[in-house]
Amino acid sequence: MRAEEMFKNYTKMKQEMTVLEFKIRDFEGIRKEDVIESMNFSKPQGERVQEGMVSDKTGKAAAYYRRVADRLDDEYFDELFRRYLYLKEEIDFFGFLMTQLSGRLPEFVRDMVMEQMDWNGLMEKYSISYSTVGRYRKKAAREMDQMYEFRDDVEMKYILS
Repeated sequence: MRAEEMFKNYTKMKQEMTVLEFKIRDFEGIRKEDVIESMNFSKPQGERVQEGMVSDKTGKAAAYYRRVADRLDDEYFDELFRRYLYLKEEIDFFGFLMTQLSGRLPEFVRDMVMEQMDWNGLMEKYSISYSTVGRYRKKAAREMDQMYEFRDDVEMKYILS
C-alpha cells in the first residue's frame, strides 16, 4: 500500500476494520442453510474410509454436517481475522508515518485524511493557496512512500533470509 492509496481509502478501511471487529467479536459462524448448500454441491475429497459398522445414514449425515460446518466456520473466521490484521497493520503504520513527516505535514495529512477536510477547508485553516495544498499533499506522499519502500525492503530481507 502506498500513501496516495491510503489518502483515498483510509476512511473506508477504518469502516471495514470496525465491521470486521464486530463480526469477529460476535462470531456465530456460517448459516446452516449455507452449510447444507455447500454439502449438496461439494464432492468428497481424499480417500473414502469406512469408519465403523454403523449404517445409520442420519447419524453419518449429522457427523458429516458437523465436520463441514466446523471447517467452514474455521475458514471464515480465519479470513475475517486475516483481513482485520492486515487493515490494522496498514492503518497503524499509516498513523506512525504521519508522525514522521516534516514541518506542518503531520497535522496537514491528519486533517486531510482523518478529518476528511476538503481542499477549501485546508486552504482556509492553513492560510495557503490551492496549489500549495497540492504541493503539501505531494510532498507528504513522497515522504511516506519512501518509508513504505523501506518497510517493504525490511520485510523482503526478512523473507529472503
